[in-house]
Amino acid sequence: MVLPLDRQIAKDSVLMRTLPDHVVDTLLGDAKTQQYGRGETVFLQGETAHVIHIVVDGWVKLYRVALNGNEAIVNVFTRSHSFGEAVAFKQEDYPVSAEAVTDCKLLLIPARSLVAMMKEEPELCIAVLASTFQHLHKMVSHLEQITAQTGAQRVAAFLLDLSNGDSGSCMVTLPYDKILIAGRLGMKPESLSRAFSRLGKVGVKITRNHASISDVDALRNYASVDPATAWNKAL
Repeated sequence: MVLPLDRQIAKDSVLMRTLPDHVVDTLLGDAKTQQYGRGETVFLQGETAHVIHIVVDGWVKLYRVALNGNEAIVNVFTRSHSFGEAVAFKQEDYPVSAEAVTDCKLLLIPARSLVAMMKEEPELCIAVLASTFQHLHKMVSHLEQITAQTGAQRVAAFLLDLSNGDSGSCMVTLPYDKILIAGRLGMKPESLSRAFSRLGKVGVKITRNHASISDVDALRNYASVDPATAWNKAL
């Protein structure tokens, strides 16, 4: 049985937020919750997808391991984020692996329930498309960040995503370890440390797993500046 709070968290996901209550109730009627400890495997690349995942609490990373053994972080999800919709819909093999990077709680919705409902409820088809589009949009944005922003700007954008204020100062808790943050931002750990140091000039101070931001607007401006500007001024 899905608890009321868990239902609300699931309802806040892109997959479910536009669905009528009776569709949500039907989907969650077949769902179950699963607890995972930090470092525990959720699924492995190559396994057949039978469920859709919605994060109720904690953080989960999707990753691939290259032939040389290096790990490439594909995405990181937290509360109210869903993943695996498209591959579960077709019940194909996962192209990535998933691992809990903190203790977490996931909601697992059977793919068969989704497919059965899609035949009866056109709103669900649109919801799946919307969720899939969001994943694609975020991936494109992430690729743009890696190619068009400096490492320090990527870290600034990451901290801004975690902040809860539009202006002024705030304190941000880093949700997972710095090695994973570096991997998610396409950086090496030592490059992440240098980026944190560079952000000191715009009022960011890192203490263990916390980041103190003295001026959110200044950090936002720093993240949005075109890196080519400095080069243009030098010409």
